[in-house]
Amino acid sequence: MASNSKITEGMTTLTAADGFKFEAFRATPAGPVRGGLIILQEIFGITDQLKEVVRSYARDGYDTIIPALYDRVAPQTVVPFSDPNRGRDMAYALPLDKVILDIAAAAACVRGAHGVSVLGFCWGGGVIVRAAAEIDLRGAIAFYGTRLPTYLDCKPKCPLLFHFGATDPNSTPEIIAQVRNAFPSAETHLYNAGHAFANDVRPTYVAEAAQTARARTLDFLARVHA
Repeated sequence: MASNSKITEGMTTLTAADGFKFEAFRATPAGPVRGGLIILQEIFGITDQLKEVVRSYARDGYDTIIPALYDRVAPQTVVPFSDPNRGRDMAYALPLDKVILDIAAAAACVRGAHGVSVLGFCWGGGVIVRAAAEIDLRGAIAFYGTRLPTYLDCKPKCPLLFHFGATDPNSTPEIIAQVRNAFPSAETHLYNAGHAFANDVRPTYVAEAAQTARARTLDFLARVHA
């Protein structure tokens, strides 16, 4: 594990309940830990951009980890942003029952006295709903989650926070209405942006929306991990 004055970071190997071993990238604060946080990938895998997201939340005090969920089907795979169709096919082919086992193993890795939350982007932003229903979590956060209608029958056991882009074709007004109806206690925000507005290495990035969403996320995490 490499370290600097604020965090320690590196790859680690996790073991799921079914015995499957897979990789994860973890960053841990040098100082007091506010809670554990699992980051769930977009359709591209553990990209360098998401590693920086992990680091950023560790610098904010969260023991943060991103599991390599593609290890079940294609170990060490990172899909280029220029090949979304390949990424989408891989993500949609993942067995969700096994994905939940892997997320649970990541949760166990970073679970401390203040509990664990999950934060997902894109495909991972949909999976957080099922994770919230099946894993002991303090909170679950979705940035422009996709396939959300798939998860409307889930029964989350923790508070939810949804960030949506107003022009995101993956979350139409009809889908957002379905989400609000299914999870009326969830905190939901709509931004003047499209899909992937928080990914600062893609042309879809909208700084104002990303910064506001992140501030709201940190406020949410502070509340659920108090």
